[in-house]
Amino acid sequence: MTARSETPLSSAVLRRAEFSASDVEVVQQERSFNGFFAIDTVTLKHKRFEQGWTEEFTRELFERGEAVCVLLYDPDRDCVVLAEQFRIGALNDERSPWLLELVAGMVEPGESYVEVAERETQEEAGCDFYQLIPICNYWVSPGGTSERVQLYCGLIDSAGVGGIHGLEQENEDIRLHTLHFEQAYGAIETGVINNAATIMALQWLKIHHGQYCKR
Repeated sequence: MTARSETPLSSAVLRRAEFSASDVEVVQQERSFNGFFAIDTVTLKHKRFEQGWTEEFTRELFERGEAVCVLLYDPDRDCVVLAEQFRIGALNDERSPWLLELVAGMVEPGESYVEVAERETQEEAGCDFYQLIPICNYWVSPGGTSERVQLYCGLIDSAGVGGIHGLEQENEDIRLHTLHFEQAYGAIETGVINNAATIMALQWLKIHHGQYCKR
């Protein structure tokens, strides 16, 4: 086994990346499955930190695309509106496959992130935000999927917001819940809220709570 040298702590990686997409050679990429989602089989090689190139290797890539998630927050009442809906990926969740989440949707061709945020807030919550605050843009699970999420906080007036929403043709069945912010944040610690986007958004709001809360 080749010994590896220790890498010193450095801020250089925060200023620039040593490699880019041009340092990857895709030898072959073909669609292996095309259903509700798609899977590509990709054969590639890439440059190594210790010079040279890797051997060719194959990975399956879950082609998920880009999504937008919005934490709906009412700063006057200090409450958040979350969506409860069934999730196939959480079928074996110890508590329930019905999760408490942010309103969210996939980016369609030609759509901007803001347009998706507006559309999904109307479709899944029946309301509009009056201010949209960017939180971050992140890769969901880059070891195997192309999905990337733009995360926002949308400021709303939650009066009258509630009920059942979603598009019937997409088999959406979404129930809204309005929770005091501290109640929602506490649900992270108890494990009731256990999906990444919602946890990240509530943690962001915890940090910036004093800036936006009007109570």
